[in-house]
Amino acid sequence: MFWKIAAILALLNNEPGSDRVTNVLTEAVISSVNLSEVVARLADSGMSKTEVREVISTLGLDIIHFDTELAYRAGMLRPLTRQVGLSFGDRACLALGESLGLPILTTDRTWADLELGINVQVIR
Repeated sequence: MFWKIAAILALLNNEPGSDRVTNVLTEAVISSVNLSEVVARLADSGMSKTEVREVISTLGLDIIHFDTELAYRAGMLRPLTRQVGLSFGDRACLALGESLGLPILTTDRTWADLELGINVQVIR
């Protein structure tokens, strides 16, 4: 499984759909780009650097470095996703899921309508 940032936040905040995330936690990966987004959201909520690192480490995520190949993949998704306004972070998530052949968990229902050949699963 590969997670979009909102799926991780759903888990951390015990929101609807968090049970689906919990069920695949041991198989989950995240890109360094999307990890940065999670860190930013946690920091915005008032967590210290130490607290953020503790929370992230308890998840046991496999963190995949965003490399040149992923940069090309994410960039090539821009024309295909521009109409729904996906951000760079969104495309980084899709690119990693595509490259690893893994499903992506998200809370964003618009992703389910994308016809990219990437397995997207909406958790709520």
